[in-house]
Amino acid sequence: MHRNALVLFSGGQDSTTCLAHALSQYERVETLAFDYRQRHHVELEARLNVLQHIKTTFPQWAHKLGEDHLLDLAVLGQVSETSLTRDMVFKMEASGLPNTFVPGRNLLFLTLAAALAYRRDLDVIVTGVCETDFSGYPDCRDDTMKAMQIALSLGMDRRLLIETPLMWIDKAQTWQLAHDLGERAQTGGGDALVQLIVEQTHTCYLGDRTHRHDWGYGCGTCPACDLRAKGWVRWQG
Repeated sequence: MHRNALVLFSGGQDSTTCLAHALSQYERVETLAFDYRQRHHVELEARLNVLQHIKTTFPQWAHKLGEDHLLDLAVLGQVSETSLTRDMVFKMEASGLPNTFVPGRNLLFLTLAAALAYRRDLDVIVTGVCETDFSGYPDCRDDTMKAMQIALSLGMDRRLLIETPLMWIDKAQTWQLAHDLGERAQTGGGDALVQLIVEQTHTCYLGDRTHRHDWGYGCGTCPACDLRAKGWVRWQG
């Protein structure tokens, strides 16, 4: 029986919803983020605010939250010529993928997460990858996750579960899932968790925390903001 989870937690809408999911399912939950010199480095600060607000807003979850981990992954930024690691315009490449795609990012994230999970005696890795509302990233696909689960379980000689709560839902449904998880935790918790996500999480690729929209902070024009905003409108409608 799976009891302990490690959540890949960037501090954005998706990873915060995944964290709420893990806290509703498991006895002990630890969190992990990576500093790969991303342009939206502000997310690493936002995530700490999210963790603190979850503890105060949902005290019944606070005792489940274990250690938070931040790994320096500067090498990923060094080998990645992408619009998430360089100051360049967002665009589609000849390959058909957007230049926000960081090759190998999720593969490396999961490998390091598995190594940490091994040391921390955690048997579930929760990640917010999604094949429904995504930009065609091959390392977000369900087949990739299943292959990584097999490879990491074999390589660690320990059965690991890679859990993807958002794999088959869109952004509107992700907002609804967050509301449902909060409401199941406590009366009025649905609105509280949605509000926490709006105010505290960070998604914008440009790291904009100055412009406030109904769905949260961001430039409002980058691919991440566009996806989050459209999901909010569909959910509200």
